[in-house]
Amino acid sequence: MTNKGMTREYELIPDILIAIDLSSNRFHGEIPESIGNPNGLRWLNLSNNALIGAIPTSLANLTLLEALDLSQNKLSREIPQQLVQLTFLAFFNVSHNHLTGPIPQGKQFATFSRASFDGNPGLCGSPLSRACGSSEQSPPTPSSSKQGSTSEFDWKFVLMGCGSGLVIGVSIGYCLTSWKHEWFVKTFGKQHTKWTRKERRGHRG
Repeated sequence: MTNKGMTREYELIPDILIAIDLSSNRFHGEIPESIGNPNGLRWLNLSNNALIGAIPTSLANLTLLEALDLSQNKLSREIPQQLVQLTFLAFFNVSHNHLTGPIPQGKQFATFSRASFDGNPGLCGSPLSRACGSSEQSPPTPSSSKQGSTSEFDWKFVLMGCGSGLVIGVSIGYCLTSWKHEWFVKTFGKQHTKWTRKERRGHRG
């Protein structure tokens, strides 16, 4: 008998053992609601069959259930939220089905690993990385990221160029202004001196 992922052989059936193991058969069709009638059931294994339809909400009536394995079937729809009431549930596996919707949260469901829900692309919520009903923005594509960085890089160079050009322009303007002033003084100062000397000589004559 397989229980909690471990296979055991029993030569005799213990009185305290209340379990159903119908795994690895060719059962098909839906799981009947009457599955929730044996209140004292502790282990239920229906894995590796061809079961379809929804997980019965009547399973919440199995308040002493410790292990529930429904993996490797074709079950669909959502995991019943009522299963959170199974406070003794230590092992839960619904992997590789066609289940959808949010995973029940709280109590024992907070202890189950991601492997318990793998193979159901429609499931969402913890412990899976897919959030339910979220409009998470997809990460930018490499091309857009590259364009953004290139644009930012270009703007940096433009600003650097403008700043450098301003400094260089002011420096060159200052040098030219100084040079023109010196040239103007030297050139026209000499001519003014010559004209002054000529005028003085003319007055003397």
